[in-house]
This record gives sequence, structure tokens and C-alpha cells, in this order.
Amino acid sequence: MHTARPRPARRHRPTRLGLAAATALALAGCSAGASPSPAPPPAGATSAASSPATSTTTPTPSPTPTPTPTLPEVRSPDTLPAYMAEELDLDLTITRERLQSETDDHERWEVSYPSGDLTITGILLVPEGEGPFPAVVLNHGHIDRNRYWSGQGVPREQEHLVEQGFVVLHTDYRGHAGSDDTDEVDHTLRVGYVRDAVNAAIALGNEDVVDPDRVGMVGRSMGGGVTLGAAVTHPEVIDAAVVYASVSSLYLDNFRRWELPERSGTAQEVYKEYGDPEESPEFYTDLSPRTFFDRIAAADLPVQIHHGEADDTCPVEWARATEASLEEAGVRTETHYYADEGHTFEAEWQTSIERTVSFLEESFED
Repeated sequence: MHTARPRPARRHRPTRLGLAAATALALAGCSAGASPSPAPPPAGATSAASSPATSTTTPTPSPTPTPTPTLPEVRSPDTLPAYMAEELDLDLTITRERLQSETDDHERWEVSYPSGDLTITGILLVPEGEGPFPAVVLNHGHIDRNRYWSGQGVPREQEHLVEQGFVVLHTDYRGHAGSDDTDEVDHTLRVGYVRDAVNAAIALGNEDVVDPDRVGMVGRSMGGGVTLGAAVTHPEVIDAAVVYASVSSLYLDNFRRWELPERSGTAQEVYKEYGDPEESPEFYTDLSPRTFFDRIAAADLPVQIHHGEADDTCPVEWARATEASLEEAGVRTETHYYADEGHTFEAEWQTSIERTVSFLEESFED
């Protein structure tokens, strides 16, 4: 077993440190509220404004700096505001468990890292050379945990990013592959996955070969929601966020689309413990990244969105609503819609990943 060597103290951009200090001291007040959650559109729905070819929005200009929002009220210990209020452990490190493969260009390691009381597994890809390299945390989409293997879900992204000189950490999340597990309700709420992604970014930034001021996060499908959750809870640990074919930024959209029809037993456990949406609307609002997009704006964290207009898993209307809400909050947002792409991206995938690399590189230069 190879154990990571002691790392130097993680270096943050001063603006991110300022955000962390300010939010740790403020315990009252709420961020901007979310709009009511609409019923999810039928599978296969596309935007009425679909263009015949790939369309790209003009990036939102960098907004005038806004005051750091105070921490929202913690109404439940199992929501995003509760995680915002927690002090992060900035000394996390990655343990390299086994060298899985090696090429002339990069090494591929089976790794683990701590996330609270849990140990989370993943795959680490490291380019040849001394660095320091830019780095990316990859957050995969939903895959049945009983059939999931470490590193599954985003193989194209792994290979392309490391070939472009990025150190890549694919997190398995809790309960996946060799990671420690929790209960079904925790998996349904997804806040635990957000914790695992944030801790992955911290540990990745402490790698000797990584430049801690150039750490991004990329998530697809469910992982897009995890990425947005990380961006609103602790934006200070990443320098750019990219989401592909993301789930809705409103928790109830996803809950109604998947949990109620497909995992009704767990959904009923959620109702029993926290109340249903009519009884406890604040609980579900506090699970929605969209409620807290003002925190991304305050951190001046840029966000890029990729979404296929033919996506019948995560309807394009969800992406448009997320885009509009980000821009309304003052977030620097760049969005790309792909007229003929479905959920997995095929013909336009190469275009999308090249745009992702360009966006990350430009964001790191800011």
C-alpha cells in the first residue's frame, strides 16, 4: 500500500478564505428563497425554443462583487445549510491503495480518502511529470450501488482530462464500491454525496502534484446536482464547476421523478422522519441548491452547463430553469445546449469536453 506523503498546508485564494471566515461567523439569516417546484415534465420533453444546431449562450459578465451572504438558518441537521455551518477539515489527504495501470502518459490509482467518519474510495489519474497540475473532481451519475464498480460512470472524461494535463479524482461516494456505507435515507437526501465531493476537492488540493488554486469539479446527471450542492455549501474549495445533463437544482423535482415511483419505501421513510412537502416545505427547500445560488455569486465561482435538448432522463427545462436562476443570482454562467443530444452525449461529446477544458483553464486564470 502506498500512503500519501505529508502535504503542505492547502493554499486558498484570499477571496475564498474570506468567504469561509465570514460564513463561519454568521449563523442567522437566509439566502434567497427558491421558487415553487413545478411538476416534472414528461420524459423526452424538449424546449420550445430548440435550435437546429448546437447553441451557446453568451457567458454572463463578471458581476459586481456582492456581500457575502449570511449563513441560512439551520432548520434540520440533514440539509445543505447544516453542512454550510460546519468547519471543514483542510488537512485531508489521499491514500494510494494500488497502482491499477500505467502508460507513458499517466498513472491510474485505486485510492481512498476520509469524509467525516467515513472512508471513501475512488480512482486517481495522475499525468506524467512533476506538476503542479490543475485538477478536477469527477462526480458520477446515479448507478445502482449493487452493480457499481470503482470509477464507473465517466470514463471518457477521466481519460480526456488526464491527457490534457489534469490530475483527476473520481469519487465513488459513500456506499459505492469499497466506500463505507450509510442508510437509505442518507442516500436519498444526497447531502452525504455533497460532503464526499467537497472532501474529495480538499484532499485533491493537498496532493503534491496539484496546484491547489486550480481545482475544478465536473459532475454529470446526479453528479451535476452533487456539484451544484458542493458549489453552494463550500464554494471556497473549488475554482470552477461544470455540470452535464444535470438533475434539477430543485430537490422535489428529482424526488417526485425518481424516489416516489421507483423507491417509494425510502420516500415514505423520508416523509415519516421529516414530513411531506406540504407539512414541511422548508426541509425540501433546504435540500435544493437553487435556494442558495447567491452563495456561488458571492464567491464569484463560475459555472458551466451542458445539456442535450433531446434528454429524456433530465428534461432540458430543468437546465433552463437552473441557468435562469444562476444568472438571476448574479453567477457567472456559461451554458451550451445541444439540439440532438440525449442524456449520455454522443455526437457532440468531443465538442463538449473541449469546451469544458477551455472553461476550466480560463476560470483558473481569473
